Amino acid sequence: MKQTPRGLIFLDIVASTAIIGAFSLVMFYAPVELEMGLVQKVFYFHVASTWTGMLGFLVATIAAIIFLKSGKMKWDIAGVAGIEIGMVFVGLGILSGSIWARPIWNAWWTWDPRLTTTLIMELIYFAYMILRGSVEDPLRRARYGAIYAIIGFASVPLTFLSIRLFRTIHPVVFGDANSSSGALALTNRMQTTFIVSLLAFSLFFVVLFWHRYRLGKLQNEFENQTISSETED
Repeated sequence: MKQTPRGLIFLDIVASTAIIGAFSLVMFYAPVELEMGLVQKVFYFHVASTWTGMLGFLVATIAAIIFLKSGKMKWDIAGVAGIEIGMVFVGLGILSGSIWARPIWNAWWTWDPRLTTTLIMELIYFAYMILRGSVEDPLRRARYGAIYAIIGFASVPLTFLSIRLFRTIHPVVFGDANSSSGALALTNRMQTTFIVSLLAFSLFFVVLFWHRYRLGKLQNEFENQTISSETED
C-alpha cells in the first residue's frame, strides 16, 4: 500500500483537533438553552452532521458530471466516496435529531416535512448503492451511478428548503420561516459554537473523503488486475 501523504497526515491531526475543540465548545462554552435544557446541545452535532452529509452528496454530483464528460474512473471513485460518507453523516443527523425530538416533541419520530424529506434523501442514495452492486461491468456501473447521482441530488435542495417550503414544526437556525416554532434564538456564544462545529465537521469530511478516495483507487486497481488475469486465462 502506498505511503500516506504527509498532507493527509497533517489534515488528520488538524481535523481531530478541530473535532475535539468543537466538542469542548459545545460542552463547556455554549450556554444551556433555557427552554430545552441540555438536550439542545445535540443541535450542534445534528446540524453539522446533516450539513456534512449534504456536502458529500454535492461533491458526488460534481464528480458525476465530470465523469460523464471525461470518462475518467477517478471521478467515479470520488463520487462513490462522497455518497458513502454522505450517507453515514445523514444517518447520524437522523439519529441525533431523534434524540433531540424525544424530550422536545415527546416522540422519536414524526412525519414532519423536514424529517420525511431527509429520510427520502437517505433512501435515494441507499438505492444508489444497490444499483452499483447490481452492475458488474465497471464502466457501465460508473455511468449508471453518475446519472443516478445527478438525478438523485434533486432531493438535497428539497430537503434543505423543506422548512421554508412547507408547514413544519422543525425549527430553523436563522431568520423567519413558515414554521410554528420559528427560528432558534442563538446567543453569540451559541453562534460561535455552531460555526466552529460546521467548520470542524467540514474539515473532517475532507479527511474522510481523501482516505476513502485512496481506498477506492486501490480497489479499482485490484479490480482491473483481476479482470486482466481472467482475460489472460
